[in-house]
Amino acid sequence: MSTTTVNGRVESLPDDPDALLIDIVRDRLELTGTKLVCGAGVCGACTVLVDGAPVASCLMPAHAAAGKSVTTVEAIGASGLHPVQKAFMAHDALQCGFCTPGFIVEATAFCDNWRATRGTAVPSREEIGAALSGHLCRCGAYDGIFRAVADACAGRFDGDHVTAPRIEARDKVTGAAKYTVDIHHDDQLEGLILRSREAHARITTLDLAPARALPGVAAVSLLGDDRIVRYVGEPIAAVAAKDRKSALAALAAIKLTSERLPAVVGLDAGRKDDAPVVFDKASRKRAGNVSEAAGGPAPWKQNIRGPTAVFSTRAKKARNWVDEARQANSKLLVEATFRTATQQHACLEPHAAVARFDGDRLTLHASTQQVFHLKEQIAKRYKLDHDKVRVIADHVGGGFGSKASLGTETIAAIELARAAKAPVRVAYDRQEELSVAGYRPAAELKVALLPSDQGGLKALSVTAHADTGAATNSTIAGLARLIYPAEAKDLSDFDVISNLPPGAAFRGPGGPPMAFAVEQAIDEAALRLNVDPIALRKKWDPDPNRQRLYDWASGLEIWSNRKPAQDGRYRRGIGVATGYWLYLWQPKVKVEVAVKGGRIVASTATQDIGTGTRSVLADTIAREFDLEPGEIDVRIGDSSLPEGPGSGGSRVTASVMPPTLQAVRKLKAAMLEQATRKPAPGSNAPWRELIARSPDIAVVETRGEDGKNTAPGIRSPLREVGLMGMVFGWMMRRFSNIAVGAGVPSSVQVIEVEVDTWLGHVRVLNVHTGIAVGRIASPALARSQACGAVIQGLGYALYEARELDPTSGDVLTAGMEDYRIPGIADTPEIDVHFDEAGFDHVLGNSVGIGEASTVPTSAAVANAIHNAIGVRLTEIPIRPDRIVAALKGRNAA
Repeated sequence: MSTTTVNGRVESLPDDPDALLIDIVRDRLELTGTKLVCGAGVCGACTVLVDGAPVASCLMPAHAAAGKSVTTVEAIGASGLHPVQKAFMAHDALQCGFCTPGFIVEATAFCDNWRATRGTAVPSREEIGAALSGHLCRCGAYDGIFRAVADACAGRFDGDHVTAPRIEARDKVTGAAKYTVDIHHDDQLEGLILRSREAHARITTLDLAPARALPGVAAVSLLGDDRIVRYVGEPIAAVAAKDRKSALAALAAIKLTSERLPAVVGLDAGRKDDAPVVFDKASRKRAGNVSEAAGGPAPWKQNIRGPTAVFSTRAKKARNWVDEARQANSKLLVEATFRTATQQHACLEPHAAVARFDGDRLTLHASTQQVFHLKEQIAKRYKLDHDKVRVIADHVGGGFGSKASLGTETIAAIELARAAKAPVRVAYDRQEELSVAGYRPAAELKVALLPSDQGGLKALSVTAHADTGAATNSTIAGLARLIYPAEAKDLSDFDVISNLPPGAAFRGPGGPPMAFAVEQAIDEAALRLNVDPIALRKKWDPDPNRQRLYDWASGLEIWSNRKPAQDGRYRRGIGVATGYWLYLWQPKVKVEVAVKGGRIVASTATQDIGTGTRSVLADTIAREFDLEPGEIDVRIGDSSLPEGPGSGGSRVTASVMPPTLQAVRKLKAAMLEQATRKPAPGSNAPWRELIARSPDIAVVETRGEDGKNTAPGIRSPLREVGLMGMVFGWMMRRFSNIAVGAGVPSSVQVIEVEVDTWLGHVRVLNVHTGIAVGRIASPALARSQACGAVIQGLGYALYEARELDPTSGDVLTAGMEDYRIPGIADTPEIDVHFDEAGFDHVLGNSVGIGEASTVPTSAAVANAIHNAIGVRLTEIPIRPDRIVAALKGRNAA
């Protein structure tokens, strides 16, 4: 039997010729710091060192490691942190942390070689980008990674001491952090899902018995009660077996026959009058939801649901004014049709669940954005007592909106575990993750913007058709109601349903496509009015938060030095765009702050999907007690804790900060009341002394309503849209447990690009992002969020697009080699400016950052490209072929 050495220990290798090195590392040796993501050697998450050289373990046959030395991330930090690990911690060069071990392994090899050959010289961004180009981070932590690797190579982290802004940083850089896919119980089974191969069909025969009869198969379960499948990949049944190989054999043994039905695929086909109907009237409730909140009623005809136009104001007047301007050939009227592509969430940790029953008690590890609400959903669905369901998510490898519901992976894991009477893990493979796990719907937006003769904004019309697949409830056009007040606005949203997997909420759902269209129309209006684009926004947009950001942006040197479109092959341009998101928070949220065993402990049933929730809580409480964040124990990621918020809509910070501060104040009072001995006079650590001597005390506080607004112009945005807005807000609170607060988190971005007019390539050089979200609770983590949001926005603008077979409905971009997300070498210099005013009515003055900071990016890129080449690109991603075609079209004209 051949052997290999892993982290200094000799290990035997299996005789199985199909076994891969990652199978040995993760499954047999349980070294779960090495992550399986793409399975194709594209993402770098599975990187290990083989005889000192970085290798993608998902591609390397296990037998190829015979006689070699394998080093995983666990060994790199075992005898003391490597300078790269310390630098990653200090620079917060990580967010969800799922990709971090792979980066650490590669960066360590690069750093060691660099130090051996170049000493403490500082590598350039280009050298670092080239070295780490085989690694992907969906959170977009690249800005911190550049700084960390440069400093490690320069010897700045050779000492022992390191201060990390993220309290779980050490676990993430050493591979110790456990995610759902890393959970392994004794006798755990592997679950897989049988999915439809047809876009639309009626199941005529489904025989599960042959699968049940196979050796190693412990359970087979039917998923759903509808015999109609409406998209490729719709779940039909699930199996649980001793290993993946046996589970695959069980799926193949299921006898399934179906009658193919007429199918319709995509936005354009779905709008045709003669298109096959996806949901008849009786089945419409089976449609998914692409929003974070419950949807209201809307008309439905064939495959088109809408219009939803509750955010319009004087819509008929807006239409009439636009028609009159069109007939008069008004040069002020801006009209255009914009199209945005489908953007996949592409979380690096796949959707996964591990279910285990102990008698009638269910413990579920889940990669989820809402541990508490998921527990409630499970208890309701399976008629279980709430205290007999526990959901755990210690670490979550990204979500971005796609993991905010009770998903098929969870349902399958629970039902299989119950049937098999054994723990079952269900984890999507990369094809499932990039096809059926959700996406930001593509959209078509028709925009008409009419300035008045006096230079004001007279009318704005936006009609959006969203390519929602087997789902409804998109809001794109409606979001234009809450920016640039006009005399009249006609805003209509339509869902176009087709035989495609359902879309889902994605970081600022509806915001990026709305901004891509409206912000380009605003820029075009500025050109026609011959005014500065920032000055026009400042004139038309009275929001006080954004007014301050406009002043900041107009003072940037890069903006004041911008030039009109140039000649030559390489042309540079500067663009600006504005974005915003709603200030959302979750009622009923509870936070416990306690003294336990001489330490401060904070507990709430929320989760950390990479945003830094643990550290926000630790930082906030530490400031109040004049302690270090590391002295605070934070307990989250467990539904058995006091009710916490879901991670969606940028609502976690705004939901947990107020009750945390209230609990701290009451805990302080209780400690002082019970103290038998006061701190020594002149003590510089009075609270530390009191905490050490205090008996155990716990205070639980519930998130209350905000105080009265103190700044002019700060109102609830839904109040500004009248009765229908009030009704919408009531529905969000009643059915989705989300409240809309006063004030609007906002972002203004100024972006510089360089366009290669021969090849059509766009290089983003610099991004300046100004963000107004109140007081920054944790500056380093907030910067990471802002930079990551920008990078996801750059992907949306330039690279990302789901491709489909228009006949079969198959998703063709089903691997990371086909679905292009930004890499480290695509990352520009990013300057982040935080304006910390504007939310004094919120206890703690802090609201969410994640959504607002990604909304304007694609529009700012498009406006910069227009500034560079004088051609406006109205479809994203802005691919090289589209730029070349646009330039040829202009030259031909």
